[in-house]
Amino acid sequence: MVRIRLRRIGLKGQPTYRIVAADKEAPRDGRFLEILGVYNPRTNPATIQMKEDRVFHWMKNGALPTESVAQIFKTAGTQDRFDRFKKGEALETLVAEAAEAEAKRAAPVKTRRD
Repeated sequence: MVRIRLRRIGLKGQPTYRIVAADKEAPRDGRFLEILGVYNPRTNPATIQMKEDRVFHWMKNGALPTESVAQIFKTAGTQDRFDRFKKGEALETLVAEAAEAEAKRAAPVKTRRD
């Protein structure tokens, strides 16, 4: 069975994670099938970058996200878009919407400096 889960990268005390599709039996930082994105919890707000078309592909074929990845998907809106994809909405529309949402999240926060 394929799971969508986090794979830890980064230095000691500075974790960054890759979102990967991996076999359920593979070790956490071991073998994986495909890199689907990156999650960095150390930034404020957390940085989430994903290839949503590939995430949809794996989930359509039966891959299940772990609890932590499901929470990331919910935060990024991927889960809602996948539900709409299952109901028949076009993949191109959803991927364009995801790119727009990611651009909005990545926009720098303006602060006032005196």
